[in-house]
Amino acid sequence: MSHSVALSRSRPLVLADLIPGALARDVALVAGGAGLVGALAQVAVHVPGTPVPITGQTLGVLLIGTAYGARRAAATIALYAVAGVLGVPWFAGHHSGYAGASFGYVVGFFAAATLCGFLAERGADRSVLRSIPSMLAGEVLIYGIGMAWLAVAAHLTLSQTVAQGLTPFLLGDAVKAALAAGLLPAAWALAGRRSA
Repeated sequence: MSHSVALSRSRPLVLADLIPGALARDVALVAGGAGLVGALAQVAVHVPGTPVPITGQTLGVLLIGTAYGARRAAATIALYAVAGVLGVPWFAGHHSGYAGASFGYVVGFFAAATLCGFLAERGADRSVLRSIPSMLAGEVLIYGIGMAWLAVAAHLTLSQTVAQGLTPFLLGDAVKAALAAGLLPAAWALAGRRSA
């Protein structure tokens, strides 16, 4: 057995590892995942009083992070962010570029997906009770980075930042985190794997 194979088997699998064909699988997952996040960005509701829309992206980011593992998740969100900055109109509202007040949330997506992937590689996606803290940690990163960017870009005070960058999204993101936390263990069960 080669050293690389031994290393890959020494860590718990993530859902993406169940698909055969290493390189082709990873390329397809990264490209497809970036497209999924871009599509979910178009499911957008603009909230009065904030430049940040409610989107489906958070759900996609949490699912990709935990299903793909850290490396693939980081590559997926990096592709999404870089392509969007270079002109692919798949940020919320068919926008591209990084000058908007909400781009910090895209940066937060990268950190969140990577963290969720890291935690999934350690078994945090195998049960609802273990998935919930992972999802919440990912959302804390999204909000922390997104709100910091928003505050600087829009010249907001702390209370304005909370009112425009956090409060309108808490309920929806709690639902998305709960949905993601439930879907992953269910996917493992469907794949015939036992929850760890």
